[in-house]
Amino acid sequence: MRFFRFTVPFALALAAMPLSGFTPISLAFAQETPNGALPGNDSLPGVTIPPKSRAPDQPLPPLPERHVDTPPSPSAKAPEQAAKSPPVAPAENLSPEAKIDSLLARLKRESDPDKAKSIAEEIQTDWSESGSPTVDLLLQWASEAVEKKNNGAAMDFLDRATIIDPDFTGSWHQRATLHYTMGDPRKAMADINEVLKREPRHFGAIAGMAAILMEAEQDALAEKALEQYLAIYPADKEAREQMEKLAEKIAGSRT
Repeated sequence: MRFFRFTVPFALALAAMPLSGFTPISLAFAQETPNGALPGNDSLPGVTIPPKSRAPDQPLPPLPERHVDTPPSPSAKAPEQAAKSPPVAPAENLSPEAKIDSLLARLKRESDPDKAKSIAEEIQTDWSESGSPTVDLLLQWASEAVEKKNNGAAMDFLDRATIIDPDFTGSWHQRATLHYTMGDPRKAMADINEVLKREPRHFGAIAGMAAILMEAEQDALAEKALEQYLAIYPADKEAREQMEKLAEKIAGSRT
C-alpha cells in the first residue's frame, strides 16, 4: 500500500468523484509548533540516580602481595576517567517517545535533503511499529489485501486495528491512505485528523492533508498545511517548490 509518507504525494490522484461543496476537516490539530518548541528529552521518566554506596565500617583486608609492577593508583586515574565519561542517555537507551522527539528535532535542523530523508524514514519506521503483534499482523494483512485488490478485506483489517489500539497512529494513517485511493477524501481527511490528534507532528499525515486540499482547490488551507509540513521537515525541496507555486497561484487569484 502506498502511504502519505516523506514528501507531499503530488503524483497520487483522487478517483473521479464530485468535490463541490467539500468542507475539509479543521486544521486545529495541526497548529504550527513554535520554533524550538519540540518536546525535549532532557530527562527520562522513571530514571533515578542511585545513592552513593556507604564506606564499610571496617577496613578491607590487604590484598596479597604480588610480584608484578605496581599499577597506577586509582586516584591518579580519576581525572582521565572523568574526562571520558559516557554521554548521558544514548539513543539506544531512550524511550520511544524521547527517540521520536530527538529525531524530529534533528529533522527540523537538517538542511541536506538526503540526510533529512534518511531521518524521516527512520521516524516513519518508528511510527509504524505498534508494539502489538496482533495490530502489526492486521496491518500486514491489510497491505497484502490491497496488493490483491481486495480493498474490502483491507478495510476490515484496518477497522479492527483501530479498535484494538486506537492510540496507534499507524492504523489510522494506513486507513486514511486506503480511503484516499478508494476515492473518498472525506473519510481520508477524518482519519488524518485522528492521526494528528495523537501526533500533531506527523508530517506524513500533513502531506496527505495538503494533497487532498489541493485536489479540492482549497488553496488557502493547502498552503497552511504545507507551512506546517515544512516547519517540521524544512529540507523537503519538492514540498517547498510546491509551496512557492501555490503562493503564486493564491497571489494571482487576488489580483
